[in-house]
Amino acid sequence: MRFKSLKGIQDILPPETYIWQHLEHTSRKVFEKYGYKEIRLPIIESSDVFTRSIGETTDIVEKEMYTFPDKGNRSITLRPEGTAPFVRAFVQHHLYNEPSPQKYYYMGPMFRYERPQAYRYRQFYQIGTEALGTEDPKLDIEVISMLANILKKIGLKKFTTEITSIGCKECRPHYKTALKKALKNKLNDFCEDCNRRYEFNPLRLLDCKVPSCVKARTVAPAIIDFLCAQCTHHFETIKHNLELLNISYVVNPNLVRGLDYYTRTAFEVTSEALGSQKAVAAGGRYDRLVKDFGGPPTPGIGFAIGIERIIPLIKKSIVHDVYPDLFICSLGREASDRGFIMTEQLRNRGLWVEMNYDELSLRSQMRKADRIKAKNVIVLGEDELKKGKILIKDMQNKKETEVALETEEILKAVSNKK
Repeated sequence: MRFKSLKGIQDILPPETYIWQHLEHTSRKVFEKYGYKEIRLPIIESSDVFTRSIGETTDIVEKEMYTFPDKGNRSITLRPEGTAPFVRAFVQHHLYNEPSPQKYYYMGPMFRYERPQAYRYRQFYQIGTEALGTEDPKLDIEVISMLANILKKIGLKKFTTEITSIGCKECRPHYKTALKKALKNKLNDFCEDCNRRYEFNPLRLLDCKVPSCVKARTVAPAIIDFLCAQCTHHFETIKHNLELLNISYVVNPNLVRGLDYYTRTAFEVTSEALGSQKAVAAGGRYDRLVKDFGGPPTPGIGFAIGIERIIPLIKKSIVHDVYPDLFICSLGREASDRGFIMTEQLRNRGLWVEMNYDELSLRSQMRKADRIKAKNVIVLGEDELKKGKILIKDMQNKKETEVALETEEILKAVSNKK
């Protein structure tokens, strides 16, 4: 075959697209109940939007970004995640002047150059949300609760919410010092990347997926043991309120998000059904990022759902009735013209109607109606035109109903069967 999709890029075809639409539609409905508004962000950004915010020593910036010069010799990057472009837009358009908290959501493709594997693609899709304007831990709870509600409503039956706190600018330096001390004599067991990160960003050692690194870091202290009084209070309040809302969670002290802008709350939602790559959604608090982009100090928190991670977990439980309500078989020029007019009229009244486009035999038309699984079929020919009556055949139970050859009568009969 001459042309194929690029490695790590997939086409999303029916009927799976209906599952995607179910996920997106359900998410939108939940977002609306929580007061979140949609924002649509560009796919391309200036590269420094990501290098400044995500962190130059992260895997995303070091290895995974699709970065290239444009015709103006500017460095352009296909967005690898949604929060940095959102904050850029938030500051650029002065959205911080809106009433607090400011709540937004977005959907769309992201791009990372990594080895394609199950549920991980170079072009992948996320549903993300961002809430800004307050440090109150109740906003953290709201975000986690909203995520849990979305996952339940789309049909994900079993998942685990893992939470932790990664501290703030006051307490995290003390943890970094303790972490480097604990791992200093273990550096020979870490990969080359981790040895380089040890000096500049030792927290990245806790995020590495190389098996030898995972084993070597078991001696690392837990970051939640180094939290300052304010971060401790914030984290304890989150746990208390999660329990008040009966939201089950697990404290994972080794949870470190792979982006440098996170502070305090970090969380992941995981499913054991996905194997080792078990995260289906993740997020956290980023209280310094708006200021880093030149805006006023504005705390924020958000999450992203990986759509490709979710789809295989819910596809068997989603039943989609995605078949035509009616197929009109026509025989002869006059019947074809009448059927064409009737098709448009019924579509305008809310039915999904298909018709015969070619001069096919009745048998061929019936076969086509069966292949596309039309729920009802009518045959329109010379006799039906003369009598002014037609038979509507229910393709599931094979029963036939005679009605007048009028749009309203057909609409009424088919609608009653829906």
